[in-house]
Amino acid sequence: MKGRVLWFVAGTTAGVYGTFKAKRLADRFTPTGIVDQVAAWQVGLQAFTEEVRAGMSVREAEVAEHLGLPPEALARALPASRHPDASRQLPPHHE
Repeated sequence: MKGRVLWFVAGTTAGVYGTFKAKRLADRFTPTGIVDQVAAWQVGLQAFTEEVRAGMSVREAEVAEHLGLPPEALARALPASRHPDASRQLPPHHE
């Protein structure tokens, strides 16, 4: 008897879990779900880009210090697209 109850509970649990997973997967492929995924991807990309830029600035300062250059000399030598005021910003996400 205990074995049947155990298998019944296990089957019910698996069914409920599968139903929730299927619903979540179906929601991801609705227009709203796709918009949310793209927005999350954009936020992640922007955060990654900012981290890379911050790391590059730190490394550039280390190289300038190692070479004995003043920090402003390195900023003048870089292309205009590398200056922070010329960086592109992703458009804000509106819900």
